[in-house]
Amino acid sequence: MQAALFIATQHERRVGIKEIAQELQIPVHFLAKILQTLSEKGILQSFKGSSGGFTLNGEPSAIRLFDIVQAIDGDQLFCRCVLGFPNCGDEHPCPVHQIWGELRNTIRDMLSKESLEDLLPISRSKIASLLDPVTSLMETRLTSA
Repeated sequence: MQAALFIATQHERRVGIKEIAQELQIPVHFLAKILQTLSEKGILQSFKGSSGGFTLNGEPSAIRLFDIVQAIDGDQLFCRCVLGFPNCGDEHPCPVHQIWGELRNTIRDMLSKESLEDLLPISRSKIASLLDPVTSLMETRLTSA
């Protein structure tokens, strides 16, 4: 999610994997697998070569957060028992079946409604502050004072 959002903030410029990894403090090899999956699922476009990199495959308004979650994790979060019981369902509910069902639907609704464009007011400096625990803590203290 962070990588797609970072790419969206770059105004359609191709962004290299090393830049993304450095900015988001994500290991390059891990990020490469995520970006490859997002490219295969049609969320990103990948360009090879010296001027290569990644861009969004479409407008930020057309890419829902649910699309990204589903591309990376599939629909497991929304189909399986949160406690991992294979036979959990409406007929044989686990102890948290009903509560999890309500939360799951709320999460799915939020992810389905929100697009990358909805999150774009976030700036590069804000992304940086979210990654730096000291800066985030200081901002939290300043805004709550």
